[in-house]
Amino acid sequence: MADKFVIDTNVAISANGKDTHASLACQFACIEFLENCKKLHIAIDLTGLIMAEYARHLSYAGQPGVGDMFFKYLHDHQYSGKKIHTVVITESIDSNRGFDELPENTLDNSDRKFLATAVVAKAKIVNATDSDWEEQINLLQLLNINLKQLCPEHSCK
Repeated sequence: MADKFVIDTNVAISANGKDTHASLACQFACIEFLENCKKLHIAIDLTGLIMAEYARHLSYAGQPGVGDMFFKYLHDHQYSGKKIHTVVITESIDSNRGFDELPENTLDNSDRKFLATAVVAKAKIVNATDSDWEEQINLLQLLNINLKQLCPEHSCK
């Protein structure tokens, strides 16, 4: 089976090129990645936490940016069962974990849903500008999750 990807919101924001600190090279890398979204296997959570975060930053109209186009595609096809995979993740009552699928961790709360989804889907996390993923590389390795870093210049603080 083809690789599955969990795409951090910052990738779509960077592709849109507004309200981002992404370099032009990073923006282009994100655009190039998301322009191929119809060919990718993408994982999201069935509870809708990832889509809700996307909705806070992206347009359902699918424009004006490539990040918006990606969000509209994902929204319109999320239940097709072909290349978009929805997985069940369970919010934990343990605030040190965030989700039952995760061990205790210090990952930012907003990133935990992406990691829990990646664990269940056995997917790679795609990142552009969030340095937290590189800072948590030991946790990713413990969980056997790979990171696709589109913008290495933004991977460290």
